[in-house]
Amino acid sequence: MTLHEQWMKQALREAKLAYEEDEVPVGAVVVYKGAVIGRGHNQIERLQDPTAHAEMIALTAACNHLESRRLENCSMYVTLEPCPMCAGAIVLSRIPTLVFSAFDPKAGACGTLYNITHDKRLNHNVHVIAGVYDRESEELLKSFFGKVRKLVVRRKGS
Repeated sequence: MTLHEQWMKQALREAKLAYEEDEVPVGAVVVYKGAVIGRGHNQIERLQDPTAHAEMIALTAACNHLESRRLENCSMYVTLEPCPMCAGAIVLSRIPTLVFSAFDPKAGACGTLYNITHDKRLNHNVHVIAGVYDRESEELLKSFFGKVRKLVVRRKGS
């Protein structure tokens, strides 16, 4: 198992926590010197906060841990390609490496719809590695949205 796979498994654990809480199953971890210093999973519904994405929660925890807004010697692992908000926050935090599992065709901002992490007009670019445990992440997402669709159909039938 590679280091990227090791850390992505941690992010997948976070995504499973989100799934159990009826949140879109996305998880993230921030790694510094071989240790997780920030972790998070989606809590948008629980907190009723549109910014409570896994990445934002993990970034905040990592910044608090290092007592710095700059995460220059860290790597981030996320189970789904970050959206524009999260990609922007990753750039602003100066994270040098982002590893994600599944591409997001509806909101991906690290190569799919946008490429914020590689925009040369910005003052920092991020090295991106995609596809680590993508099948596992995609299966979790499909299972979640299948469950949501069944609930919607049941409600309409009531």
